[in-house]
Amino acid sequence: MKKILLSITVSFAFFGAQAQKNPNPGYWQQHVDYKMEVSMDVKKSQYQGVQKLTYTNHSPDTLKRVFFHLFYNAFQPGSDMDERLKSIADPDKRMVNTLDKAGKKTYESKISLLKPDEIGYLKVKNLKQDGVDLKSNLVGTVLEVSLSQPLLPGASTVFTMNFDGQAPVMIRRAGRKSAEGVALSMAQWYPKMAEYDFEGWHVEQYLGREFHSVWGDFDVKLTIDKDYTVGATGNLQNNNEIGHGYQDEDTVVNHPKKTKNLTWHFNAKNVLDFTWAADDNYIHDKYPGPNGLTLHFLYKNNPKIIDNWKLLQPRTAALFEFFNRTVGSYPYDQYSVIQGGDGGMEYSMCTLITGERDMASLVGVTAHEMAHSWFQHALATNETKHEWMDEGFTSFISDLAVLSIMDTTDQEDANPFGSSYKNYYYLVNKGIEQPLTTHADRYDLNSAYSISAYVKGSVFLTQLSYIIGMENTMKTLKQYYKDYKFTHPTPNDFKRTAERVSGAILDWYMIDWTQTTNTIDYGIQFVEDAGTNKTKVTLQRIGRIPMPLDILVEYEDESMESFYIPNTSMHWIKPNPYPEIKRTVLTGWGWGKPNYSFTIDQPRKKIKTIIIDPSQFMADIDQKNNVYKK
Repeated sequence: MKKILLSITVSFAFFGAQAQKNPNPGYWQQHVDYKMEVSMDVKKSQYQGVQKLTYTNHSPDTLKRVFFHLFYNAFQPGSDMDERLKSIADPDKRMVNTLDKAGKKTYESKISLLKPDEIGYLKVKNLKQDGVDLKSNLVGTVLEVSLSQPLLPGASTVFTMNFDGQAPVMIRRAGRKSAEGVALSMAQWYPKMAEYDFEGWHVEQYLGREFHSVWGDFDVKLTIDKDYTVGATGNLQNNNEIGHGYQDEDTVVNHPKKTKNLTWHFNAKNVLDFTWAADDNYIHDKYPGPNGLTLHFLYKNNPKIIDNWKLLQPRTAALFEFFNRTVGSYPYDQYSVIQGGDGGMEYSMCTLITGERDMASLVGVTAHEMAHSWFQHALATNETKHEWMDEGFTSFISDLAVLSIMDTTDQEDANPFGSSYKNYYYLVNKGIEQPLTTHADRYDLNSAYSISAYVKGSVFLTQLSYIIGMENTMKTLKQYYKDYKFTHPTPNDFKRTAERVSGAILDWYMIDWTQTTNTIDYGIQFVEDAGTNKTKVTLQRIGRIPMPLDILVEYEDESMESFYIPNTSMHWIKPNPYPEIKRTVLTGWGWGKPNYSFTIDQPRKKIKTIIIDPSQFMADIDQKNNVYKK
């Protein structure tokens, strides 16, 4: 299995130049340009900032108001995030204290316990549009702003503001004093313009899920204690003044003894956000990546983890090579792997990961978060609505990447997809599944959200490789990236790409797998002697989702042949996935017929085994009836 998957995925050539425009007629997207100057007090974990935001309205609509996200306001007692932690049956264990009351396990929201000097907040002051004061209304983590002048289609306007912030005690993704001792993990830390697209404004309260953002350019000057090393989105413009491992080779940087702070100047083009982390005990290494890429590694000077972080560096470069080959060229010139946060989370041109891991885990989390650079930060589907497209596609490609670069001794299972199918079956059997079209905040359980987004989204692709073939699936991924990069594609965009690449009709698959909780279940109902060296096989469709079927027949002399039953909804026949085995293409099976029979003609041979889907890439929820043995 491993050799087959690798031979398929690593052999495709890079498609070529990057597309910059969505191919859909009439597509448009907004644009933001941020200039910020921020001063951080590391003792209080408080900061003051000045923001100048140029916002360009590419929509056909006249805008009379805009919205800013103030994410840190979620980390306050009584916030929507706090209340959700109290009401959901399985809260994120990083965000709660687990208590035992009279033998019953209960949860206590860590946010509810925060004191005034521990909460997070963002406070906007002196907000103006083109120099004119604006009226605003704060609603939790969203600032509603009425414009002094409507913003016409095609026009730009400039917002200026002062803001004060306090990094919360680390509870989820961002904040201060992480469990591994990282001083500052600064994600979603500034007043951020909300996304406006063909569906309108996206202004949900922040409950801890992920994001939908506007691409733009960032020019950020960060003033912080000189002893702190910073890792961030973008490129450091004054590296030879700052040092801390960023200086050019053979450059000596000496900071005057009286200097208390340094001002770091970062610049990033065409990114979704700006994230940074800082600590006064970071080691900072640089490592060359493919295509002139510079990799930065920032991690705590902890003797227990240093060796693994050194070994991680060449493997990170190898991961980039794999993703470049299999998806498309990474669109930026630097990437930073930074110890911080509370697990692993992707950001523009960087990731924050916890670093006290064994080697396999360290490579695995880096591969996953890095792969988001393609599926979230270059493609950027709306993760509040289509989280499975990012998390699932990222899981699929990062599993293949780890399989490619790691020795099998570093892994528990050489099959990168086996655990995904097991987790999907768990979701179904527990009865907790909700459709993939469910808004990310509306899942009844965190476990249902996680399995749906990461696992069912990944199985969508592995099962697609069963439906149209692995080669067509990998070609689809590359074409999808090429056509839709930097344009917020939708599920239909991916489906249409797969149809164009393969020639198959796939609407039935997109509907059943993502918009319903329908399942796949086929079985071998009867195997009967049909006389004259012939055997009649009757199959049953038990689940609601129709599929094409690969049937493998093994004879007692160990020879094999296969039969392919097309799904009539596809109006297409898959290439033989086992070219070394003789295949017979049978008449198609329509959804309206619950049973299907065909005849095997086996002169002088006796059947030993009949198997539905020998690849096991079809997510059949009950495989006990998929095998007939004499």
